[in-house]
Amino acid sequence: MAIKKKRRVAIRIDMTPMVDIAFLLLIFYMATTSFKPPEARAVDLPESHSQIELPDKDIINLTVTKDDSVYVDYVKLVTVEIEGEMVETQGRMVIHCQNVSEVSGEILRARARNLRALVVIKADQNARFGLMQDVMKQMQENNLERFLVITDNEVETEAEKAEEEEEAAGQS
Repeated sequence: MAIKKKRRVAIRIDMTPMVDIAFLLLIFYMATTSFKPPEARAVDLPESHSQIELPDKDIINLTVTKDDSVYVDYVKLVTVEIEGEMVETQGRMVIHCQNVSEVSGEILRARARNLRALVVIKADQNARFGLMQDVMKQMQENNLERFLVITDNEVETEAEKAEEEEEAAGQS
């Protein structure tokens, strides 16, 4: 008796549900990603070796541009009307200070709304040194002595690292 071979049934895998899920995940991640908030003005930061993590909230930004303009920028609670209801939400305040004497007053107003706020200075590397000196002097006069100066992380090249290692070896 001859053995009859069974016919193979072709298997067809429908990829449509997997593609749908992939696109849904892509849309979900695109919609929920939080990007860096826009700055009051773009500045070219000086470089340094220090690395300190900044908190995501409770920050008062003090921006000094290369044309010596000073901006104070912070988040405050604002009451807005949405569909007939009053709702509290966070609003971003950007204040352009006309002269250095206004800077500490604006920072003090922002600190009055949020006592935990940290003052962060972002100064362009081409800003006048005298302006920064005046800003810091104004802040000291108003007891605002705790602040951070933001810099870009300086990237060391391999040649600079080798040179430093040679200097360290020569000293010992």
